[in-house]
Amino acid sequence: MITNLGGPTRPRRDFGRALSTAAGGARRLDWVLIGAVLALGGIGSLLVWSATLPGDGSNPLESTDQLVRHLAHLGVALAACLLLASMDYRTVRAYVPIVYLLTVVGLVLVITPLGAVINGSRGWIVVGGFQFQPSELAKVGLVLALATLLGEPRDGETRPMTRDVLFALLVMVVPLVLVVFQPDLGTSLVLVAIFLGVLALSKAPVIWVASMLASGAVAVFAVLWFDLLEPYQVQRIATLMDPAADPQGAGYNSAQALIAVGSGGFDGTGLFQGEQTHGRFVPEQHTDFIFTVAGEELGFVGAAAIIILFVVVLWRILRIAQGCDLPYPRLLCVGTAAWFGFQGFVNIGMGLGLLPVTGLPLPFVSYGGTAILANMLAVGLVLGVNSRDRGFEF
Repeated sequence: MITNLGGPTRPRRDFGRALSTAAGGARRLDWVLIGAVLALGGIGSLLVWSATLPGDGSNPLESTDQLVRHLAHLGVALAACLLLASMDYRTVRAYVPIVYLLTVVGLVLVITPLGAVINGSRGWIVVGGFQFQPSELAKVGLVLALATLLGEPRDGETRPMTRDVLFALLVMVVPLVLVVFQPDLGTSLVLVAIFLGVLALSKAPVIWVASMLASGAVAVFAVLWFDLLEPYQVQRIATLMDPAADPQGAGYNSAQALIAVGSGGFDGTGLFQGEQTHGRFVPEQHTDFIFTVAGEELGFVGAAAIIILFVVVLWRILRIAQGCDLPYPRLLCVGTAAWFGFQGFVNIGMGLGLLPVTGLPLPFVSYGGTAILANMLAVGLVLGVNSRDRGFEF
């Protein structure tokens, strides 16, 4: 009788222990960060839905194909995010060389017959109805690789040395060159921003940080002095300096974006009610210019809400970085924050006519399967760090 009575209690105890472990893991997740990301995703879904309507005044419920596809992308990306968050970041660290190599292979495949030119950039792999953009996942691979190289000093060293910085520079240059030849200026700038952000906070010798910034300035000067920019890139810069110079040509995108944002006023025209949006005056409004849809239909209130949510995302990521005891997980968070911060700043600045058009989507908001997946994988890495290496409690 004792054996029979004691037998069933063990599974119950094991089940209770498993529930306790799962509850503890859920408590360790940064729910403020998750909430801000989901809020951006929800707002983005509404904006994508509105931006992809036919514009003929029909019922929005009759045109949900792009919305359903976008929600499917979000669902898959969220599942990948939570799966990665459940893993120990030290386990992920073991696969960093493989992840980086796969991202480089993907960028190389773009220049093979598998690659396809979309919107003037040969940055896609198209197989049947499947489209994939390797440069988006290259951002994740670069964050992981740089955190590994600059966040794990050798025995007896407390910070990255010259050889580590040189190797990290090489690791950044390989995908950078492949992306430049697509050509994709926007993604190239994001890769550089990730590198500079991680390098600056890695405790590397100050001379290296200063040298990288000086090299960037020299490169910009050389590009301008030797006239290395493509004609359309020169036109975009000229349009930024004088938006009215060519409103029907190079300045068309910026001019229409400003009209859309300005017409929204304080509280917007209302969702699905934007004349600029549904008249298709703004190009690529569901991807690169999604912020103009928010400005027109949600007004200053909605646009400000998106900016505030982005600030919350960056705040939580940097807060997690501040609480890390080890340099590797801290630099993972710093690289992710540099990526999101720079890309969000450029996209919003582009929509407001403050920066040249570069073709960068707004993280978590714009339409795009590979981009959403990459963004969510980066958030998963940060959440995994938060649950296993932090020196504070909220």
